[in-house]
Amino acid sequence: MSQELIAIIEQMEREKGIKKEVLIEAVESALLSAVKKVIDLKPEEELKVQLDPDTGKMRAFRNGIEITSIDFGRIAASTARQVIIQKIREAEKEVVFTEFQSKVGELVSGTVYRFDKGNIIVDLLGKAEGVILKREQSPQEEFKQGQRIRIYVAEVKKDVRGAQIILSRTHPNLVKRLFELEVPEIYEGIVEIKSISRQPGERTKIAVWSKNEKVDCVGACVGMRGNRVRNIVNELQGEKIDIVRYSEDIKEYIKAALSPAKVSEIKLNKENLKAEVIVDNDQLSLAIGKHGQNVRLACRLIGWELDIRTKETSSAAKEEKKQEEKVIVEEGISLEQLTGVGEKTLANLKEAGFHSVQDILKAKTEDLTKVKGIAEKKAVKLIKEAKKLISK
Repeated sequence: MSQELIAIIEQMEREKGIKKEVLIEAVESALLSAVKKVIDLKPEEELKVQLDPDTGKMRAFRNGIEITSIDFGRIAASTARQVIIQKIREAEKEVVFTEFQSKVGELVSGTVYRFDKGNIIVDLLGKAEGVILKREQSPQEEFKQGQRIRIYVAEVKKDVRGAQIILSRTHPNLVKRLFELEVPEIYEGIVEIKSISRQPGERTKIAVWSKNEKVDCVGACVGMRGNRVRNIVNELQGEKIDIVRYSEDIKEYIKAALSPAKVSEIKLNKENLKAEVIVDNDQLSLAIGKHGQNVRLACRLIGWELDIRTKETSSAAKEEKKQEEKVIVEEGISLEQLTGVGEKTLANLKEAGFHSVQDILKAKTEDLTKVKGIAEKKAVKLIKEAKKLISK
């Protein structure tokens, strides 16, 4: 049994990648539990079991003195066997957890194994099973059982069943990893991905920058005849991808991020990371995008709040209108706009200190009758006409 046990341990080390020391420790722990059941051990006594890693010989010690009356062959064959198997399984789960924990944030390949309550169970090349939760699935994608897919490892957690591997098809970094695989210049570090914003299944914007002036970052990502970006679009089952040229000039960066819309003017509020973007009327819907998709993705990409407006609705136009209204309020509506008032009457009113319609409204009837040529009836009529003008 001793040599057989060592052979099993060494086989497990080769096939499962579990270190021999870990398995030896598991076996010693199992044997210790088994020995405690067959000997009368007092509370103050210390019991220890050792397994020779070379010969497989098992020895037990009570308070440092070897116990020779124990039939290890019978114990190992009966009581300890199931415990040893359990320990080996636990060690195997730990190996799987450690392996995939190191792959968090990376792409892995797998095969769609089955569907469970909206979740997709993926066989990760026979090493483990991962799950694409419903929230991590792109709404436009469909998969079939047995289909090979590439997925992003979002998280690895421990539970009673072992390692729980959470996979994702919606994470922005899925697109980033695909570009790293498809574009050698990114993998080599010549072209850098500065930012990504994504609406899974619909559209992604990716900002890129070249460390080498001779290398066109956008052209490198697009590829000859668009073959590189097309491969990624196909992998994402038709999701649109906008490749944006990153710029340290925030205005140029905003213009690129809002592509394909053309921008006329940009006003920055650097303190609050806000920008008012002015576009022509025919570019407004393109800049905003369907259900606000284009501007929303652009905002996430650059990290600024963008307010899209036309020239007519811009803050400058509103301020101009406000100033006009302010002048009207401050200067008042001119007396010339009153109907039925002759030049002589106007001259008399101004001479008496009435320079605007607002002045007429503030006056009482008796004040107006003091003006040359204005009787009570005409005074009442003037006040009535002034009210009409103000209410317009």
